Amino acid sequence: MPHPATTPPDLSGKVVLVTGAARGQGRAHCEAFAAAGCDVIALDLCRDIDTVPYPMADGAELEETAEAVRALGRRCVTGEVDVRDLPGMQAAVDDGVAELGGLDFVIANAGVSPAPGASWERSEEEWDSTLDINLKGTWVTTTVAIPHILATGRGGAVVLISSMVALRGGSFTASYGASKWAIRGLAKALAGELGFSGVRCNSIHPGNVRTPMIDNPSMIAMMTGGTGSTLEDTAETFSGMNQMPEPWIEASAIASMALYLCSDVGAGITGASIPVDLGGSEKFGL
Repeated sequence: MPHPATTPPDLSGKVVLVTGAARGQGRAHCEAFAAAGCDVIALDLCRDIDTVPYPMADGAELEETAEAVRALGRRCVTGEVDVRDLPGMQAAVDDGVAELGGLDFVIANAGVSPAPGASWERSEEEWDSTLDINLKGTWVTTTVAIPHILATGRGGAVVLISSMVALRGGSFTASYGASKWAIRGLAKALAGELGFSGVRCNSIHPGNVRTPMIDNPSMIAMMTGGTGSTLEDTAETFSGMNQMPEPWIEASAIASMALYLCSDVGAGITGASIPVDLGGSEKFGL
């Protein structure tokens, strides 16, 4: 069966906003929607964050995303902006919409994962930073974007990227898990608020996706008990978390689900919390 990302729906003439767009899942979303015919507003912070134990993307990587979109024949407007910055996000999205002529879809993807650790050992700085980026940043993104979608009068879709830990839970991830549970709740609230307009809102709950969020020394140390040095050293442990035998999924699988939810084939779906996690969230419940 062809992978959905290689046989995309026709979304020609539409515009998508993607946050955290410079690499990983964000870039995969940009490429998948461009392949389906969308022009792209690609936003990313493009600088490191003190409370995050791995390097963040940079401006060169954001430009690589833009080049990938343009290579697919679509337009791309980029912006280096912090999702926590409401005025900055408003300006960036307004500029993108003005240049591309509207907005149809939002993929609120930007997020961070701090170092694993017990809840009571976390610093206030780390807690605040994680909740502000993951939760407030998602709210800011939807707040500045939804009026543009409503202005088209043609419906649309909002997809919030949560996590499998928001379906079952996850030890040693209190700040991350709390933020992702809240994102799930925000998606359900928005689904109810937007239903009148034909705009749908759902959350996607990825499992372990091969991006820098898991491919970093802090995560590798935790998953190998300090004995491993590469992500491959964690494969057995990650595989044991899943119902399927693979250790992790590729970012393209998350982008394929986002495409499905934004296209006509997903027209009856709103308020849903959809796992793309190799069965990991179900195994948590065994």
